[in-house]
Amino acid sequence: MAEHPAYPVGLRLSGRKVVVLGGGQVAQRRLPALIAAGADVLLVSPEATPSVEAMAEAGEITWHRRGYADGDLADAWYALIATSDAEANVRASAEAEANRVWCVRSDDADAATAWTPATGTSEGVTVAVLTSRAGGRDPRHTAAIRDAVVEGLRDGTLVAPHHRTRTPGVALVGGGPGDPDLITVRGRRLLAEADVVITDHLGPRDLLAELSPGVEVIDAAKLPFGRFMAQEAINNALIEHAKQGKSVVRLKGGDPFVYGRGMEEVNALAEAGIPCTVVPGISSSISVPGAAGIPVTHRGVAHEFTVVSGHVAPDDARSLVDWPSLAKLTGTLVILMGVATIGKVAETLIAHGKSPDTPVALIQEGTTAAQRRVDATLATVAETVVTQEVRSPAVIVIGAVVKVGPETSA
Repeated sequence: MAEHPAYPVGLRLSGRKVVVLGGGQVAQRRLPALIAAGADVLLVSPEATPSVEAMAEAGEITWHRRGYADGDLADAWYALIATSDAEANVRASAEAEANRVWCVRSDDADAATAWTPATGTSEGVTVAVLTSRAGGRDPRHTAAIRDAVVEGLRDGTLVAPHHRTRTPGVALVGGGPGDPDLITVRGRRLLAEADVVITDHLGPRDLLAELSPGVEVIDAAKLPFGRFMAQEAINNALIEHAKQGKSVVRLKGGDPFVYGRGMEEVNALAEAGIPCTVVPGISSSISVPGAAGIPVTHRGVAHEFTVVSGHVAPDDARSLVDWPSLAKLTGTLVILMGVATIGKVAETLIAHGKSPDTPVALIQEGTTAAQRRVDATLATVAETVVTQEVRSPAVIVIGAVVKVGPETSA
């Protein structure tokens, strides 16, 4: 007899009894979704994994510490049989059949009355994938299909053109340190939904190539400033396009609130009554050193790290940094926007007690194909920047952590 395909359906299990037999790895994988669905879960098993035991201790499930007994499936709506006792599995499956309880079996899918699909979620959409026996019912193949669909929904590549989501307002999206793969899933999805993208030279440029042809891309550096400062012109552009009912993304490098002037834009939008979403990004202060093989903390070497802006020199009246105090710290110092001022920074740190031999690494264009690392010391870094022609953007790391990884040539 030809096999009929499974009938897909979504079970509403909130407040309904679900019985899980077996507390091993299968239960550990399946229980979180049952708990999230609001099911009244009864676990029957003489032992359980630490994670499953933690669910019981937290009161998320009820645990009977024993093997299966006839009658355990009474009044159940759904059952998952996943014990290592083959005889108990057969008996429990027969009880489920007799009581018309939909039953999944981890040991024998063909003997079950239900199959668990490979599932994933994205922005309120649940994707569930089932494959038939004819398709091999290979769980890895099923999971791969699930992952491809969910990823397409998350990054916006799998959205019907006439159903493209549009959310009027502004999203401040942290694009990460430069590698387009390091933007968050949510950030990539909002880019795919945008009508207008306002970016600058620190935003991941490769992401712009993925935008739909109709998306207006505005280079913030080319906005007409007129009587406005650059930031005011950007604020005005965000407000103007949002007031036209467009979905606007302000794409920034790193994180919007780490030297990104993001809060200035948030405040301007709030004053104009424009809804704003902030999407955090991976900051270059941590990711770029990591990409160059430098941990900003390391056991026995550095218990703290400090991130500092170097866009103004220590002797500049505009500087808000307590450089003498930084010189006394024993941890890692990460300087952003400091290529032009690193000579003065090094001089100041040494003057206030930092050893001239303190290791320094400069990572230019970190996480991109053009990344390069140049090593120096506080005593030599000013000359090294010139001789090695180090250019912005570059992240500067000062401290013993520079030397804890494998040797890296300049």
